[in-house]
Amino acid sequence: MGKDKLRRFELMKGFSNVFEPEVGVASDLKGKWRSEVFKNDNPIVLELGCGKGEYSLGLANHFPNKNFIGVDIKGARMYIGAKEALDQNKTNVAFLRMKIDFIHDYFLENEVDEIWLTFSDPQPKKPRKRLSSPIFIERYRRILKPGGIVHMKTDSDILFEYTEEQIKEQGYKCLELTWDLYGSLPETIDPVTREIFHIKTHYEQLFTARGSVIKYCKFQFS
Repeated sequence: MGKDKLRRFELMKGFSNVFEPEVGVASDLKGKWRSEVFKNDNPIVLELGCGKGEYSLGLANHFPNKNFIGVDIKGARMYIGAKEALDQNKTNVAFLRMKIDFIHDYFLENEVDEIWLTFSDPQPKKPRKRLSSPIFIERYRRILKPGGIVHMKTDSDILFEYTEEQIKEQGYKCLELTWDLYGSLPETIDPVTREIFHIKTHYEQLFTARGSVIKYCKFQFS
């Protein structure tokens, strides 16, 4: 492991906005994110696979009346967004370093209002590991409030086609879906959602610069 990664891991231990629970140990924050971390009753939004955290931070800047939590296992990347949030004194965004497989161990039933899946690994050879697979959806279902929303942005045809199939097969309620987000932005997309599409992650900027077409969907469980 490089010295810079080790330095970042050590620095993050002192970050007030980063939480690194021990695997297999019950989380003290389960059901207490609003009261213990954010000190308010505002909605909680998760970004799963947050990378450098720029999308979580961008959402927090756009929506001061919501709480955002970026979740990822790669701490060296997370450090960037966490430090920027601290530098900006941004109190409505936090970061949780853990594997998404265990997300239901750290949030109580109905504790989460929305989930964002931003440029997730398409897992071309392992469909069960895709973040929109039935295994993961069941984990989200356990923590999302009734009517909670899942958003997906991706450049991957494989992942998006699979997700569209899952929406149909599993009977989820599709609220928005487009195979070319910026080329044919649907008029039906609400103004608030339209506004946040201006937020682009590091990877999205790389993908669009290479000519990749960005897809988007929004759905609820039945």
